[in-house]
Amino acid sequence: MSNPSSGPIPVAVEAGKTYYWCSCGLSDTQPFCNGAHKGTGKSPVAFKPEASGTVYFCTCKKTQNAPKCDGSHSKP
Repeated sequence: MSNPSSGPIPVAVEAGKTYYWCSCGLSDTQPFCNGAHKGTGKSPVAFKPEASGTVYFCTCKKTQNAPKCDGSHSKP
């Protein structure tokens, strides 16, 4: 597994558009999936925001609120 960033990545999202969050940490297009998970047993997480705005996507992959950051990266 690659070493994802420890903090969230802010992304301007559009309401109704589907985004695929990388859950494995291998994608080089973080926070989004690029297909690098193949063979890992992990799958991307589909996210379709109800409103346009900024979403802070998790990059540490420890969040309990995928794909959004919940601050898990700052916990020991």
